[in-house]
Amino acid sequence: MNIGDASKETGLPAKTIRYYEEIGLVMPDRAANGYRDYCEADVHRLRFLQRSRSLGFSIQECRLLLSLYQDENRASADVKALALAKIEEVDRKIAELRSLRATLSDLAAHCSGDDRPDCPIMDDLAGEAP
Repeated sequence: MNIGDASKETGLPAKTIRYYEEIGLVMPDRAANGYRDYCEADVHRLRFLQRSRSLGFSIQECRLLLSLYQDENRASADVKALALAKIEEVDRKIAELRSLRATLSDLAAHCSGDDRPDCPIMDDLAGEAP
């Protein structure tokens, strides 16, 4: 199938599929006319990449996951370790976002929000003491 069909099958933009080919994550055959020719295995690989990326795995992590997926002798402990590391990363990001939210909420609570120019939000952004 051509890249347009592969895009429809996977929900990935053609640009993303070309990028994955450029960095060696997927390697479709080339038809006699030079066009990319994606087989079912390529589409499966693209879906695997799409799902991995949607779960927050980086390109490098996806590369490792793909190698583990293709290794019939892999240890599931290796895959679990990657998932647990990703959970830790997500937890750190959640904590950061909660902290940002608390700071913004505090700043917004101390701003009168009226027509006057003084604003603790702007003071904080400018690094000025209240």
